[in-house]
Amino acid sequence: MNKIIYFDNNATTRVSPEVKEAMDLFLTELYGNPSSIHQFGGQVKKHLEAARSQVAGLLGCQPEEIIFTSCGTESDSTAIYSALNAYPEKKHIVTTSVEHPAIYNLCRYLEKQGYRVTYLKVDEEGRLNLEELEKAIGPETAIVSIMWANNETGVVMPVEKAAEIAHKKGVLFHTDAVQAASKIPINLAGSQIDMLSISGHKLHAPKGIGVLYVRQGTKFVPFLRGGHQENGQRAGTENVPGIIGLGKASELALNNLEKEQSYVGSLRDRLEKGLLNRIPNIKINGARAPRLPNTLSVSFEFVEGESILLLLSDYGICASTGSACSSGSLEPSHVLQAMKIPFTFAHGTVRFSLSIYNTEEEVDYVLEVLPGIIKKLRDISPFSPANSAH
Repeated sequence: MNKIIYFDNNATTRVSPEVKEAMDLFLTELYGNPSSIHQFGGQVKKHLEAARSQVAGLLGCQPEEIIFTSCGTESDSTAIYSALNAYPEKKHIVTTSVEHPAIYNLCRYLEKQGYRVTYLKVDEEGRLNLEELEKAIGPETAIVSIMWANNETGVVMPVEKAAEIAHKKGVLFHTDAVQAASKIPINLAGSQIDMLSISGHKLHAPKGIGVLYVRQGTKFVPFLRGGHQENGQRAGTENVPGIIGLGKASELALNNLEKEQSYVGSLRDRLEKGLLNRIPNIKINGARAPRLPNTLSVSFEFVEGESILLLLSDYGICASTGSACSSGSLEPSHVLQAMKIPFTFAHGTVRFSLSIYNTEEEVDYVLEVLPGIIKKLRDISPFSPANSAH
């Protein structure tokens, strides 16, 4: 089959046609530097600020609370380092055992620099215990950072309640909302979240553009210093085409929220039920927890996830074993380990992540070819009970 069936939207998304069209003008004709005094640059500045308002509309906040960055990882690092630099006497961070590497690996690094990190555990469905969060926060805590939705399982965390708990103890709260933005409603004006990160390429904007939301009044220390861009909060010439693209993508995402919940959710459910009906010995990860409407993490017992992906790729089907940032590792991800997924299942985990551009026909095609792939791999697997006796 020549057609590509793309079920890896949590890794990256296609740039929507409307976003590309909005960007084109700023790659060719309106190429001025928005910091320039002359009129040619000044008109670009107006478009940049309009895009800022579009992003604020998606997040339910004020435009002046939006800082444009290069990606979600930069936004995450900026939030954490800002808190540590704003409160240098505080040497403790609270996060979870299932964070994206952008937070998880940063915290591992900071431990080597003398900081203390508490990694909150999750249950077998990937859910957080808020009582444990409350116990973990102390006078030494500089920041709590909990992802809004997990990139591998789609499990949605109670971040608004977590932010309230942090605030009661006088501690800053950050959330990595890279996977959540565009898939579930976000209204920051009605929450106590201090900082939030998103990334353009997860919501049909280009790669290389991200956002850090910083609530007005939050003590903030810039990560990048230099020029006066972003009101002195993030130096560096603005990626204008990327910003324009993210603005348009945010506007589209806000308009498509209901479709994301209903249409994309129905595709995910169709795929999930179809796999459960056709293939024995499988486990849906996070099945009993609130999940993003587009994400399905499924573990196939007695097979290797990488082998599944290679055979799916032969049929033009793109999926993932989990985080794109940890692909290439033969160990089960830290997320699956934290959820205590049994070893025989964890190694055979595949993540399917859908978008509004996917169709029922594509889902049905996956359901047509995947059972045969799993049977073929189990027939030759040394882990399968049928083969291990020999």
